[in-house]
Amino acid sequence: MKKLLLLITSVFLLSSTACANDSKVANSSDQGAHTNMKISIKIASDSGNHKLTATLEDNSSATAFYELLQKGPLTVKMIDYGNFEKYGPIGSSLPRNDRQITTTAGDIILYQGNQITIYYDTNNWNFTRLGKVVSTSGAENSVTSSTTAITQAELKKILGKGYVTAVFEVL
Repeated sequence: MKKLLLLITSVFLLSSTACANDSKVANSSDQGAHTNMKISIKIASDSGNHKLTATLEDNSSATAFYELLQKGPLTVKMIDYGNFEKYGPIGSSLPRNDRQITTTAGDIILYQGNQITIYYDTNNWNFTRLGKVVSTSGAENSVTSSTTAITQAELKKILGKGYVTAVFEVL
């Protein structure tokens, strides 16, 4: 009887371990499906038309945002708030991964699951980080197509004063 119970327990533990390992493999391959998610953001502001490049985070919120953009470009009318960010509604809700963070210039943040924010200065709050602006190619009508890292001062100038229109799309 003890041998039979030991055999059944062993089979159960081995099958449980095998199932757990299979789910880990499946999850890791699912996460790799959207690694290196890059988007472009076309900004129309009082300083002209600009194109930014951003890299998205590795979280369910950024993946959902990327999948939304794969359906087509998303145009967001954004307004300034607090002299450190531009924000606007995205028209749908995304999963939230909020945690206490301090933003820096170039951070792309999901706020309350349905607002997108581009920071040009710092703020400390409970947010979901979607990504980071990594470069700019300058004015869209510029004759040069060079891509350069963006500074806080450049980003603030690009975002300008008042309303901006931002078009987010997959690269």
